Amino acid sequence: MKIKWKLFDYVNAFLMLLIALICIYPLIYVVSGAFNEGVDYMRGGIYLFPRKFSLDNFKMVFSDKRLLIGFRVTIARTIIGTIAGTLFTALVSYGMSRKDLPCRNLIYWFNIFTMFFGGGLIPTYLVFNGLGLINHFSVYIIPSLYSVFNMIVFSNFFKEIPEEIHESGAIDGANEFQIFFRLYLPLSGPVLATIALWVGIAHWNSFFDSMVYTSDANLQTLQLFLVKLIKEAAMAQGEAATRVPAQVVRTTSITTIRYAAIVVSSLPIFIVYPFVQKYLSKGVILGAVKG
Repeated sequence: MKIKWKLFDYVNAFLMLLIALICIYPLIYVVSGAFNEGVDYMRGGIYLFPRKFSLDNFKMVFSDKRLLIGFRVTIARTIIGTIAGTLFTALVSYGMSRKDLPCRNLIYWFNIFTMFFGGGLIPTYLVFNGLGLINHFSVYIIPSLYSVFNMIVFSNFFKEIPEEIHESGAIDGANEFQIFFRLYLPLSGPVLATIALWVGIAHWNSFFDSMVYTSDANLQTLQLFLVKLIKEAAMAQGEAATRVPAQVVRTTSITTIRYAAIVVSSLPIFIVYPFVQKYLSKGVILGAVKG
């Protein structure tokens, strides 16, 4: 059957293509600049493809030891933080989804309150300092264990699971932890993948907590390194000059080094995302907040 397009369909398709182009072109522009020789790039005229292909920008980026430290810290916090944060939030969400939870409504609205009102940066810093989290790797993990928004998505998904499943587990003598891990969690694949993706991206992209709560160079995240490189590109290039061939230094520029750092920090997300993307829309729909 031939589908007949109307004027609205053509306009809609044009607008969608335009929006897609606006989103994709900056990525293409950055990648082309990262793989182009820096001195040649400064002449301008590079919009889609590198004019003079070169890997010198990446050599400059990888010559900075902060990059390897940032990768190590960011990968560790992303893996540990994603697993711990997703599991902890799922546990809380399971409790919030149970109608027989004492003071359930009070707890729920207390959680909602924290979504809109916070203590501020200075009180938060003082609390973290009192807990011994400052300049400690756990400052990346413990504060991000729980998210109210993710709890709402999780709990709405758990509410959709038939109550008979919970009753069958209780009849067999299983406690709440056993019911959660053996019955509810195996049924929660799409929403687990969705929340894990959100939490993982948040950990990977985070730099503010590293900047504020740590001063130890060995705890610096990859994104903080990127921020510093963007702000101190000239200094970084000068320091790297002693560790890479002079030819590499002469063929790079501050701008192309920045682009190379952006590509390096973004590449892992582009690699992982296609494997979990199919669960994203399904998980959001299944755990959607009902009106």
